[in-house]
Amino acid sequence: MHSLVKKYIVRYFGGTAKVEVPLEALDDAAVVNDIVLKSDSHAVKPIFFPGGDIGHIAVAGTVNDIAVLGAEPYALACGLILEEGLTLTDFERILSSMQQTCLKAGVSIVTGDTKVVEKGSLGGCVINTSGIGRRNTALEKNLQVAKQFRSDFKVRWILDSNLRDGDKILVSGTVGDHGIAVLSAQEGLNFGSGIRSDVKPLNRLIQCLLAEVGGVVAMKDPTRGGLADALNEFSEKSHVGILTSEDKIPVRKDVQVACEMLGLDPLEIGNEGKVIIGVVREKAEEVLQLLRTTEEGKEAEIIGEATADFTGVAMQTVVGGKRIISRPVGDPVPRIC
Repeated sequence: MHSLVKKYIVRYFGGTAKVEVPLEALDDAAVVNDIVLKSDSHAVKPIFFPGGDIGHIAVAGTVNDIAVLGAEPYALACGLILEEGLTLTDFERILSSMQQTCLKAGVSIVTGDTKVVEKGSLGGCVINTSGIGRRNTALEKNLQVAKQFRSDFKVRWILDSNLRDGDKILVSGTVGDHGIAVLSAQEGLNFGSGIRSDVKPLNRLIQCLLAEVGGVVAMKDPTRGGLADALNEFSEKSHVGILTSEDKIPVRKDVQVACEMLGLDPLEIGNEGKVIIGVVREKAEEVLQLLRTTEEGKEAEIIGEATADFTGVAMQTVVGGKRIISRPVGDPVPRIC
């Protein structure tokens, strides 16, 4: 996917607009005239799965991509592509889920479009959500705190390219839950442990971190490609290495067992309700403690730090060695978002 986007999409559309955070930056959203803009398409299969549904993901995914730049999401557009034969009961269930997720996130769907296509082409429906977000006092306070400890910190947004040597890396909770939950629904697997998707909007949690602690310099929600892909994006764009600790990365035991049975790496499995946070060293413990007081971040951990000693992403293993954490070669669990 990264290769496809860079080789084709960026080649045709990149560099055509003079905006603060453009397409070619390949961040989670763009910034135009101090407005954060994001568009997301969702083709998860099946459309209902343990812990969520396509409507829940459609709202939460777009909200989170706006929030990780430090913006406050406030309005969404929604495009519904419905397959002929989708029952009105299922359609209403999806709409109700979207409504409830909007209420939880404090956003509104204000415009959109609806199309119907022939039976057998979609697996139920596909949803596109686009959203906008704005600067606020929480972002400004966060940036001022970061500048107290990083004299080189001149940026106006929280971007993948902001990490520097010594910054700490946190994750807000266990990884791999969403991808394994969707895979179990796709393949009819029963791991007997109630693995559920972690899908949820994180914008209120993020705004709380920015306003009450500050010092956050980079954030990303580790969706497709999971933690491994997101950390490699941080490393590549910030031109730093990242060293993580295997014993600090939170993985549910049942998710770990499921991954071992299926030959999957939980670090490469997508998430929909977690955020990876890069924060100045001096504020890392405060951010961690605040995260742990919330429902969304109660299993948060400091999992590593940025370093100038090498490039790429590595892991300190529990047996004392180190291993390279590479970008996933392919998508181990297709159609999870």
